[in-house]
Amino acid sequence: MTSARVLLVEDDERLAELIGEALVRAGYAVESTGRLQDARRMLRRQAPELLLLDLGLPDGDGLETLAQLRAQGESLPVMVMTARDGLDDRVRGLDAGADDYLVKPFAVDELLARCRALLRRPQALGSARLSCSGVSVDSRTRDAAINGQPLALTRRETDLLAALLRHPGTTQARMVLEDAVYSCDDEVGPNALEALVSRLRRKLDGGGARVAIVTVRGLGYQLRALH
Repeated sequence: MTSARVLLVEDDERLAELIGEALVRAGYAVESTGRLQDARRMLRRQAPELLLLDLGLPDGDGLETLAQLRAQGESLPVMVMTARDGLDDRVRGLDAGADDYLVKPFAVDELLARCRALLRRPQALGSARLSCSGVSVDSRTRDAAINGQPLALTRRETDLLAALLRHPGTTQARMVLEDAVYSCDDEVGPNALEALVSRLRRKLDGGGARVAIVTVRGLGYQLRALH
């Protein structure tokens, strides 16, 4: 099962273990390190969709690394996790480029909710154009198309297609897809995602798309190219 990739940078081994386990249970793919040097190497190797960053680390200050990332044009969502709870600390963190600022100690449920919120933001989609076998979504304009021909989708259908296009050929967990489509305030029935998938399938089939949304029983859904 493949889902949004999260890089966790936290030098407290016990806390990193607790956070990592919670993220994995929620359906995320997690890499973890307690050193900035390793974090920079991981970011160069394979950019995650979300960075969870402690500040006081053994080999430097996470805030300086964050500022450097932003200066280099790196736009991935970053949540700062720190015991520095003063107003000035928060301002410095946000000015350095943090998308969110979470003060320790915190509840794991709040951390997960904030992760979901950050990953719903348009910049978390990465490249503006997501595509597979002629099916595409522009994450900035939210326009969908099949072989360049516009495809009329609702907001939720567009969000679902974009989430599937982010990882074509891999299984997306139900929870991750629901988080990509529905907000915290939405009342989501037990079969809402299935109904949404069904509607999107019909529109893709009707437009002659050479992709299929495959149900992976007990796990979620996968977008596959048809040959």
